[in-house]
Amino acid sequence: MTEREALDAAALDAAGRHTRKEDHVRLAAAQWTGGGPRSDFDDVAFVHHALGAVAVEEVDPSVEMLGRRVAWPFYINGMTGGTEHTGRINRDLAIAARETGIAMACGSMSIALDDAEAARAFTVIRDENPDGLVMANLGVGRTAEDAARVVEMLRADALQLHVNAVQETVMPEGSPEFGSWLRGIEEIVRASPVPVLVKEVGFGLSPRTLLRLQELGVEWADVSGRGGTDFLRIENDRRPGGDYAYLTGFGQSAPACLLDAAATAELSPGPVLLASGGVRSPLDVLRALALGARAVGVAGAFLTAVDSGGPDALVPLLRTWQDHLRDLSALLGARTPADLAHTDVLIRGGLREYCELRGIEAGRYSRRSED
Repeated sequence: MTEREALDAAALDAAGRHTRKEDHVRLAAAQWTGGGPRSDFDDVAFVHHALGAVAVEEVDPSVEMLGRRVAWPFYINGMTGGTEHTGRINRDLAIAARETGIAMACGSMSIALDDAEAARAFTVIRDENPDGLVMANLGVGRTAEDAARVVEMLRADALQLHVNAVQETVMPEGSPEFGSWLRGIEEIVRASPVPVLVKEVGFGLSPRTLLRLQELGVEWADVSGRGGTDFLRIENDRRPGGDYAYLTGFGQSAPACLLDAAATAELSPGPVLLASGGVRSPLDVLRALALGARAVGVAGAFLTAVDSGGPDALVPLLRTWQDHLRDLSALLGARTPADLAHTDVLIRGGLREYCELRGIEAGRYSRRSED
C-alpha cells in the first residue's frame, strides 16, 4: 500500500467511526422512547414494613467508589463521544454531573487515540467538571499504553475497560478477535495509574467471568446486564438485512448477575460490583443496591433528556432522582446504601426461575431483616 493509499484508508476508517458514533446515539435514544424497556428489575419487590422507616435527615447516600468518596450511589454511565454532536452531549453531561455532584464516565475513547480532532469531544468533560469523579473508557482490545493515554487525556480518576464480545460479533465492522483479551486486561490492570473497572456493555458478567477477572487483578467490575440499551439490537439494525435478530435477549440481566455473584461470594468474594443495564428510576437503583451493587450506572434513562434539552433538562432530572433516592431509602429504613443489603426483597417471575435453574435460594432474600 502506498502512503497515499494508507492515508485514504485511515480517513475512510475515521469517517466510518464517526458515523458509527452517531448511529449509536440515534438508535440508543430510540430504544428509550416511552421510559425504556421492561427489565428484570421489575421482578424485584421490597417487602413493606410500615414501622421500619427512618427520618430522611438520617440518610447518608454517599459511598466509596474507585478510591474516592462520592455523594451518591448512582452515576452517569458511559454513552458516547468523538463527533461534534456527541461532544456536545459529553459537555452537557459533565455540566450536569458537576452541578449535582454525580460521578460520570464517558463513552469509548478509541476514536480519540487515532483522531486528534475527536479527542476534544472527550476532554471537554474534564474542562467542564474539573473536580468530579470522571472515568475514561476504552475497549479491551487496546494496549496498556493506549489505556494510559486516555487516562492522561481525560485526567481521569479511573478507567472503564469494556468487554463487548456480543457487540463485536454482530457489529458490521466488528473485530471478534478475543484470544488476546485476558492477557490485555492483565497488562492494563498491572500498568494502570488509576483503578480499573471492567464492565460489560449489556450482556452480563457471570460468576466464572468475575472469578477470572479477580485472578487477573481486577478489583472493580460492572456487571452491566441485559435489559437496558441493547447493543446487539443497535448493531443488528446497522447490518444489511438484520440477520442477527434471532439473538435478541442474549445474556444475563444485572439483577441476575448480582444474585449469581452473591451466591458464590462465600467461595470467592470477587471484585467489588457495580451494576448497570435497564436502570430506569431511583427504585431500580435501590433494587440493585439491595442485591449487592456498590453503585449503579445509568445511561439510557438520561440520554433523551440531555440530547434534547441539555443541562437545563438533565440537572432537574438528576436532582429529582437524588431526592427520591433519599426519600425511598428512608422509607425502607436504610440509613446508608449498605443497609439496603439487609432489606427484605421478593424475587419473582423470570428472575426467580433464573435463580432456581442456577441453584440460588431466592426465598432467603425475603427474610434478610430477621438475620
